[in-house]
Amino acid sequence: MPLTPEEINRKLLHLMALLMPLGIFYLPRFFPLTSLHVSLVLGSLFGASLLVEILRFRNQKLNSFFSICFGSLMRAGESRSITGSTYIIGGAFFCSLFFAGRADISFIVLFVFILSDAAAALVGISMGKIRILGKSLEGSMACFATAMVLMLFLFPFFPHVLDFWGGSLPLGAAFSTALAITLLELVPIPLPGGSKTNDNLVAPVLSGFILYLF
Repeated sequence: MPLTPEEINRKLLHLMALLMPLGIFYLPRFFPLTSLHVSLVLGSLFGASLLVEILRFRNQKLNSFFSICFGSLMRAGESRSITGSTYIIGGAFFCSLFFAGRADISFIVLFVFILSDAAAALVGISMGKIRILGKSLEGSMACFATAMVLMLFLFPFFPHVLDFWGGSLPLGAAFSTALAITLLELVPIPLPGGSKTNDNLVAPVLSGFILYLF
């Protein structure tokens, strides 16, 4: 299946979300800010984004205007459901809260998820042949491989990110975190009432708890 301009634009927008893990980790290091300040900013963004979503669901004209402005970035069905961008902001917000004393964890899981999720989508859509739960084995393999490469070979070059582990992430930590992100991206968690979790919100948080064990 060829990549659509909408999906390419969507993933390019999601790459801008890399500013969130960069901000969570580096802003308190180089500016007179605390993790609480960063959480307040992300919480405000998340709240504002949710408010816009709720308002557009209740006002058809606003929803139509929203679709005109951002339709090229939205998947089918997102005109009637919360967009992935809102969930990503939520994921960053909750990571900043749960791992307030370990900004390195927030940085790693958010950075890895954003890039691995993009790799999974681009490979799965363009080359995926073996279908699994509506997605593709090829996409999941790309997700896992991207996560491992980032954690083992790229992050050692990011200042201070791996200081807690002495400059290199243990193989077990990288493997467990990559596997968690891949599975959570592939298989949504069922919720009461028949709904399911969104990987943009859940995957960074739950994989963060996995990484915290190391």
